[in-house]
Amino acid sequence: MIKLVDFFEGLEKEKIVSIFETDLPWDALKNLKSFLNDIVPPLPKKILLRCPLPETVLLTGEGEVIPLKELEFREEGYYFKGERVEGAILMAGAFFGSEKIFFEKGVKVEPFAMIEGPAYFSQNTEIRQGAYVRGSLYTGVGCVVGHTTEVKNSIFLAQAKAAHFAYVGDSILGAQVNLGAGTKLANLKFNKKEIVLNIEGETIKTGLRKFGAVLGDGCQTGCNSVLQPGTVLGKSSFVFPGRVAGPGFFGPFTKIK
Repeated sequence: MIKLVDFFEGLEKEKIVSIFETDLPWDALKNLKSFLNDIVPPLPKKILLRCPLPETVLLTGEGEVIPLKELEFREEGYYFKGERVEGAILMAGAFFGSEKIFFEKGVKVEPFAMIEGPAYFSQNTEIRQGAYVRGSLYTGVGCVVGHTTEVKNSIFLAQAKAAHFAYVGDSILGAQVNLGAGTKLANLKFNKKEIVLNIEGETIKTGLRKFGAVLGDGCQTGCNSVLQPGTVLGKSSFVFPGRVAGPGFFGPFTKIK
């Protein structure tokens, strides 16, 4: 009835593939926090916690912290004392609320972004100015957590983007998903009860009281769209601007106008 192939391809490339244990994609959210706590090493002691970063630094994968002012930038990258170095750029003013945060090379954290752990950011992810990561976040390669976007307990697969004024709560964005500006993935019903889906006449209890949306690979939402708690979109589906979608399951290539 529901199969992961209706939502995602290339999961084997992601570091969290092991938590997708069933064809019910939202089950992965139940194990996300514990998985991240297991795999994410602590930030180096030189990265101050619970106060704004005082200067922009490059953080290497080995945990070396180098002030950007000590680096030479050339067309092909950064150099320290004549040797090329790679890592994440953490800009002055960024705020880290806990130590369980890991950045692969090429990640950029802009000023006044606030990040709580556990969180794992894969290569070339951008966490833009004013973003608020409330913990339990995994991003694949090349993702964007945008300006004033708030995210908690969610998964972004490769190239997924929530670039402008979004709320992403307890949700999964497939590869190359793009959320239009102002998109909200609501995750809690008014009555605060468990999210239950009715699919092809069958009632499926998700076991989650907080559950936003699952968007399969290539889905797009228009500006100011809202997905109600428990909205599940198959890959390459569209939600048009200003529309309210869900709850429920919508197969691949659905257009919600």
